[in-house]
Amino acid sequence: MKNSQLTYFNLIIVHVIIGFVIYLLPFLAKLYTVFVFIFGVMYMLRTKNKNNEALLICGYIVGVEVFLRMTEGNPIHELSKYLVIVFLFFGMIYKGFSKNSYIYIVFLLLLIPGIIIGANELSFDTNLRKAIAFNISGPVCLAIASLYCYQRVVTKEQLFKMFVFIGLPILSMTIYLFLFTPSNKEIFISTQSNFSASGGFGPNQVSTSLGLGMFVFFVLALLYSNTKKMIIINLVIFVLVSYRGILTFSRGGVITGVAMIVFLVLILFYYSGPKVKSKLLTIILFSVIGGGLLWSYSVYKTNGMIEYRYANKDARGRDKEDRLGGREAIAGTEISAFKENPIFGIGVGKNAEYREEIIGHKVSSHNEITRMLADHGSLGLLGLLILFITPISLYFGNKQNIFLISFFVFWALTINHAAMRTAAPAFIYALSLLKVKFVDEETPVVHREPAV
Repeated sequence: MKNSQLTYFNLIIVHVIIGFVIYLLPFLAKLYTVFVFIFGVMYMLRTKNKNNEALLICGYIVGVEVFLRMTEGNPIHELSKYLVIVFLFFGMIYKGFSKNSYIYIVFLLLLIPGIIIGANELSFDTNLRKAIAFNISGPVCLAIASLYCYQRVVTKEQLFKMFVFIGLPILSMTIYLFLFTPSNKEIFISTQSNFSASGGFGPNQVSTSLGLGMFVFFVLALLYSNTKKMIIINLVIFVLVSYRGILTFSRGGVITGVAMIVFLVLILFYYSGPKVKSKLLTIILFSVIGGGLLWSYSVYKTNGMIEYRYANKDARGRDKEDRLGGREAIAGTEISAFKENPIFGIGVGKNAEYREEIIGHKVSSHNEITRMLADHGSLGLLGLLILFITPISLYFGNKQNIFLISFFVFWALTINHAAMRTAAPAFIYALSLLKVKFVDEETPVVHREPAV
């Protein structure tokens, strides 16, 4: 265990250094991307996915995605989704997948008519490949990840490693953000999403990644730290990640991270004995006090603007009429498109052009639910029902996956404010389908049913 803690501490130091180095030498972000890919390939070939190493590789890709986009390390915008698909596909070649996961093959098939319609309906001025890939890569990534994860047995040790792999690159991004934009009061003059405090990148995506990081380091501190030193280290990182998440002024990611933590604590409290409940109450008390102090400091550093932001007020403290930053209008056009084309929808990628005709702005969707309805019609509705019902039904058969509800909440909340622009919601959703066994290393792991 000491060696494990030492390795973890060393990895933290390495990823702090990565954040510093990429800030000083931005071109190294491209080399970082190459390194992640080569490491993933070599790791997969060496281990042959014996202990679900595919999940670890994809966890790291999900954690590093926004950082690489922010620093222009990704040569292709959707690269992380493609890599998740590739590595999990090869993971299934090595280890198979559950024969009962066919429901996600059905989900994939439901996407095909919308792709065909989009390919035929998009205007000549539109880049066909980019328009379709931008909108369909997320659902396809989710389907492949779900095929891999459906009732696949993982142990608590494998989960711990996966949380570490997700969290480390988010730590690098957090360090980069502190260097790129110190929390000077001068940059907080409005209540709009703050690009300056988000590394010059989209606050929505940065907030989503940091919100996931909040949950990861809270879990590491609460469940996977066996010494006071490790608890303190993980809690310090948790506070740093949370603080930078707040400073993005993008509420979705932070609220999602908090919601994930709340659901996890409630589940632990419900299933725990009296002694553990007493410890959880202490943790809850200190968390509330610590959260209050962090929020107060954030209010001070942002000239009170962050308080206005979460209260949906402008910089003068006046209530805003638009509560979701224009997203209601975007979602409204997609509902209209669904009503006009209720069977097969208007086609993948077409909704931006349709929206330009209605409101005069060619903007992308922020809501995956309304986008699925607009692009795929009733087939999209059926696909959404599959996605919502399946994880919940599995929960009653595998309550040892104490993270299931939190994973599901991350997906459900994220697709409502950031659609599936990153690989995170697709991958994290799939993790809710895992069959978790909290067993000792000496105890034989119960194997899942035969794979195909």
